[in-house]
Amino acid sequence: MQLRYNFRLYPTPGQRQALARAFGCARVVFNDGLRMRREAREQELPYISDGDLSKQVITRAKQTPERAWLGEVSAVVLQQALADLNAAFRNFFASVSGRRKGVKVAPPRFRSRKDNRQAIRFTRNARFAITAGGRLRLPKIGDVAVRWSRSLPSDPSSVTVVKDASGRYFASFVVETSDEPLSEVVGEAGIDLGLTHFAVLSDGRKIGNPRFLRRAAKRLRKAQRALSRKEKGSANRKKAVVRVARAHARVTDARRDWAHKQSTALIRDNQAIYVENLCVSGLSRTRLANSVHDAGWSQFTAMLEYKAARYGRHFARIDRWLPSSKLCSACGTVAASMPLNIRSWTCPCGAVHDRDVNAAINILAAGQADRLNDRGARVGPGPVPAPRGEAVTHPKPHARRTGVSVL
Repeated sequence: MQLRYNFRLYPTPGQRQALARAFGCARVVFNDGLRMRREAREQELPYISDGDLSKQVITRAKQTPERAWLGEVSAVVLQQALADLNAAFRNFFASVSGRRKGVKVAPPRFRSRKDNRQAIRFTRNARFAITAGGRLRLPKIGDVAVRWSRSLPSDPSSVTVVKDASGRYFASFVVETSDEPLSEVVGEAGIDLGLTHFAVLSDGRKIGNPRFLRRAAKRLRKAQRALSRKEKGSANRKKAVVRVARAHARVTDARRDWAHKQSTALIRDNQAIYVENLCVSGLSRTRLANSVHDAGWSQFTAMLEYKAARYGRHFARIDRWLPSSKLCSACGTVAASMPLNIRSWTCPCGAVHDRDVNAAINILAAGQADRLNDRGARVGPGPVPAPRGEAVTHPKPHARRTGVSVL
């Protein structure tokens, strides 16, 4: 399994200038390649292949006075920027043709120097290295100080240097990790995700919703109000933009850290975990959009999925159309309706249900049933020979009258 390990970088002022130069060169190569392909399409010329595009926007461009400064950065950075462009085109074509499932992918767009996030990638061909002193050696940039929070499990295949909107620098290593199965446990859990409580487990335990964005709303409003009062294009406005970005970064970091801790605890304590396959993109278009985004369900379930695969646990998503809240977990009766304001209800069989706990129990039962079916359990009756009258193709009515058999 390939995983990413992120670490904070602390470049010197000179290294920041070198990184800014590399960000700019990678952006220019990306935009030049995109422009050439758009012009070729407008002129109804053949699609420019990846190899020809690399020769034109990198090799030949370095020999011109307008792009001679491309030689000041590592060639691998430029090649990787072009590889990103090629991957974006392939994803777009696959989405248009229907070979790529899911949400439609838009064609690649030009990159801007004002983008909140800037990134460059070094592969093994660039010969980046980790020095004996614990610094990250990058070609034509130097040895950058790194704050190591843990050791890498193996030699990284690539490293991406990222500068986020708040001005922080990170090194993202791609490493190959081996599975680390945990000792088997008896428990299994169904999880019902919500907004009142972030998660309700099938055993009745409820995890509160931290609401990081709502708790930081006052600080964010203050920073945004100060930004709106600054003159556009001024130095004070740039500083205010960074302050707003830092406030949002604190919220993002707190949410990610909390999700990591909760997902790790659930994976450690349960052999199998089942969650409902929620349509987050649809819920994001409702009046609850801010609360849905603040909850971070997709991030949380993604963590559960990859941690389950790494630590030998079972993870599954349950069909979103399962009436988990309306289905009685005791007798199987489905209620006619269940408005959101009803938090507890009584089934005609006499069972009294907490809405969320009942939904989590039904999710657990559905997940266990699907897991048994995957093991080969028969759901329907066995094969039955068809009656003789149904084993042939019947002639059409008008064919019977003429005595001609039509197959």
